[in-house]
Amino acid sequence: MSPNAWIAGFRSGVISPDEEIKLAESRGFTDQTVRQALHLAGGGAQLRLRLTNRYGKTPLVIDAARVAIRKTGSEIVAETDTALRFDGAERVVIPAGGEVISDPVEFAASAGADLALSLYLPGPTGLATFAQQPGEIAYVAAGNVASDAVLSAAEEVTARFYVVGVDVLAPEGTPVAVAFGDSWFEGFGTTVGTNSRSVDFLDARLDRGWVVNQGITGNRLLVPEIGEPGLERFDRDALAVPGATSVLVNFGINDLILGGMAGQPPATAEELIAGYTALAHRAHEAGLTIHAATIGPYAGCIYEGVTVAETLPTRRRVNEWLRGTDVFDSVFDVARAVEDPERPDFIRPEFDSGDGMHLNDAGARAMAESVDVSVLFG
Repeated sequence: MSPNAWIAGFRSGVISPDEEIKLAESRGFTDQTVRQALHLAGGGAQLRLRLTNRYGKTPLVIDAARVAIRKTGSEIVAETDTALRFDGAERVVIPAGGEVISDPVEFAASAGADLALSLYLPGPTGLATFAQQPGEIAYVAAGNVASDAVLSAAEEVTARFYVVGVDVLAPEGTPVAVAFGDSWFEGFGTTVGTNSRSVDFLDARLDRGWVVNQGITGNRLLVPEIGEPGLERFDRDALAVPGATSVLVNFGINDLILGGMAGQPPATAEELIAGYTALAHRAHEAGLTIHAATIGPYAGCIYEGVTVAETLPTRRRVNEWLRGTDVFDSVFDVARAVEDPERPDFIRPEFDSGDGMHLNDAGARAMAESVDVSVLFG
């Protein structure tokens, strides 16, 4: 029998509640249970949870943490409900800026399963470290109801709180790719609660290994916007992911257009190319392969204050460099996969989520299909 190893089965990028959030707002909790769905890219015979207070200002107290197979909505499969412990205790205090890993539990879960993580937070917690647009609903209920099969009268929130990952005990050598980028990975624009992100569709195409999702909506490669810039979080959120063997990169749109909202100049082609090149070199130095996406079309963007028309030539120039460079192990041409053939700076109407810069479910599938899976794991 092959030896097993702890590798990433689920990942979530998180951001600070102190940032200027344009798409959603963080919140705090007092005497409340938060139940949230975690879609496993890969499974194993045991699992452990990674919880975070990375951007908290005070210690975070968790009086109960439980994991189960999610049935539907806030309902769990009751017979799978399992208490998590931390150094043997059900209560854990995570210091400000800290993270913890639960003790391993016997919990067989397969790739594609939806876990339900329930946290009872006696609070007050202060504003939470969170993921703002995970494509899933969290359920918030009063009191300690972490073990209840259904959270009745729960508030529904389209965010994820305090969790950054699930590790699974799987055969050693199982390849894991990290989807590292922005909303085109995280899934903004796709149907909430249906696991229709581009990374989900990509996982469905693989016959070995899996891809974990470290996309952050609004994230930039070069400078802070929403979340630490890609160049700063690359080591932690990509290279240090347990079991990672390769990285997929998708950045660029936010570097080109979001700065206009704050009067900042857009990134130049030279700056973006230097940033991409730096990621490639760091991945290769760490022994990982790296695969990059071309920058998708966004000429139809409906949001006010963004720099669209003036940055399209930069997008075209960077994409031509990406298509011809050899600094990456492969390049997947997302732009050509989802662009309108008659207007290549625009998303095809059938792939447009409605805002001119994000993909719907069909577009996310087309993005996934642009990846050559035969080269993903070498």
